[in-house]
Amino acid sequence: MKQWFCASILVLLPVAGIAADAPPDWAYPATPPGFQLPPPNSQPLHVKGSTVTFTEKDVGDSFNPPDWFPSEHPPMPDLVKHGKAPVVHACDQCHLANGLGHPESANLTGLPAGYIQEQLQQFRNGTRKSSVAARSGNMIAFSKGLTDDEVKAAADYFSSIKQTVWTKVVETDTVPKTYVGEGNMRFVSAGAKEPIGRRIIEVPEEEEGAKVRDPHSPFIAYVPTGSIKAGETLAATGGNGKTFQCSICHGPDYKGVGNVPGLAGRGAIYIFRQLYDIQHGTRTGTAVALMQPVVAKLSQDDMIALAAFMSSRTP
Repeated sequence: MKQWFCASILVLLPVAGIAADAPPDWAYPATPPGFQLPPPNSQPLHVKGSTVTFTEKDVGDSFNPPDWFPSEHPPMPDLVKHGKAPVVHACDQCHLANGLGHPESANLTGLPAGYIQEQLQQFRNGTRKSSVAARSGNMIAFSKGLTDDEVKAAADYFSSIKQTVWTKVVETDTVPKTYVGEGNMRFVSAGAKEPIGRRIIEVPEEEEGAKVRDPHSPFIAYVPTGSIKAGETLAATGGNGKTFQCSICHGPDYKGVGNVPGLAGRGAIYIFRQLYDIQHGTRTGTAVALMQPVVAKLSQDDMIALAAFMSSRTP
């Protein structure tokens, strides 16, 4: 397939003049200004193991995105499969038919249905936003166009699917240089490497699979060396008063309790963003209030470590 994502490389290391506590650009990647995809071609696309074909135009269809493996999931509610034109995109455009999603969106698979409904309500009432406003804009707009019954059907669907390993966490001192393409997704540039620094860099294991929204195409999260063990210590002990033991609310295996979401095996960069957003007050509300003292004293390094550890756990 032709290369149809922007190949400009973003500078990802700290930039002079940016506040130390500003939302880190590696965690909130954005498609470069002026980015445009070339016109889609009509050649059939294939993914390994699938008997169906789609085109580039199908892949980009917000209201009927590709379902490569229709026999592998329950019947999709209309909202998941088609959305509500002209505003609400199909859920599976970003979260995929199996709910596992991409790093720029949430992994919904196996979350409590009530929790998913709660999050849609929080987008709707303004208590859930992102520290980078553009990232939550779509979900805020979508939530306002949905009925409670539509939200429930979608929540029940994603909740019913068993979570599987989707993100491989790899500790490293150096990472491939990357660029951000269409949809705020990060891809590996050819050749060169750079120090990872104090970052999480999450990329597809297989670039073309991610581009065509193949639900069998997982991701790699590169994290700083030593961060998994550091995160495990923080989660298990609270770090001598820096935070609280995560198992108190999220369960002894971090797979959730009742309406509290499981963290084990979720995307590393996504977990970091939620910790950061809660700490900086852009995610609020009754349930989130319980998390505010948990994150209040965490540094960005602590949040990277917790995200790396939780993502490395078997879901």
